[in-house]
Amino acid sequence: MIKVIGVRFRGGGKVYYFDPNEVEFKRDDQVIVETVRGVEIGTVLLVDKEISDDEVPGPIKKIIRKATEDDIKKAEKNIEKEKEAMKICEEKIAKRELEMKLVGAEYTFDNNKLIFYFTADGRIDFRELVKDLAAVFHTRIELRQIGVRDETKLMGGIGICGRELCCKSWLGDFVPVSIKMAKEQNLSLNPTKISGLCGRLMCCLKNEQETYEYLNSRLPGINDTVITPEGIKGIVQSVNVLRQTVRVLFEDGDLKEVKDYPTTELKFKPRKRKVQVSKEEAKELADLEDRD
Repeated sequence: MIKVIGVRFRGGGKVYYFDPNEVEFKRDDQVIVETVRGVEIGTVLLVDKEISDDEVPGPIKKIIRKATEDDIKKAEKNIEKEKEAMKICEEKIAKRELEMKLVGAEYTFDNNKLIFYFTADGRIDFRELVKDLAAVFHTRIELRQIGVRDETKLMGGIGICGRELCCKSWLGDFVPVSIKMAKEQNLSLNPTKISGLCGRLMCCLKNEQETYEYLNSRLPGINDTVITPEGIKGIVQSVNVLRQTVRVLFEDGDLKEVKDYPTTELKFKPRKRKVQVSKEEAKELADLEDRD
């Protein structure tokens, strides 16, 4: 086992592991580390975490040092410089008449690289733009094309739940989300209700998928036959997944009766539900699934 600390850079980014280099750190400490992009400042999220050799993707780099007040001021100054860099880059894009939307700019802590993030419908030839920017900023310039989900992660916002977007606040990596997940959770397939600010299916559908799969596996299907505690056969009219109750319909000639039962009181043959999405639904909602 290897003892490491987890460091996150900028908002809800991925947590990376570093060797504490025999120095004690506390959660929320600011630290200076070396990354593939250069020297960066990050925030400690995990302290003295032990991981196995299998969890280590490569050599673990050591923490350079704990950030000083001057380091923190420099990082804040970089953020101000990024705002100015955005304005200049937008002017250069307009001058070159490039079909691209600038989303963000980011300096590495040591100012050795300036990264611009943008979205575009297709491939963009930005070689001349890079030359223009290098002549202004006198540092390495990188233009990185991103998708709509990454754009929303950078911009941030408030979800329909009233909280800050998961991708901005804590979600490190995006996970595949499908229409079948919404169907499994008995959600309305109304695009405005199951899509996030990015226009794709909400990432939180994945968070509850495992729970819904388990709960649904404990329920009978609609129109299945069940046996009540009284030994009477009935037909399943509807189910409540979260309450784990079943509404059973009894028919005796012209007489019909409906009664609710907890799942545990009924006898039935559990079956693995196969969620089906019609061609019409799939076609209508195809644009919501992630294609980045």
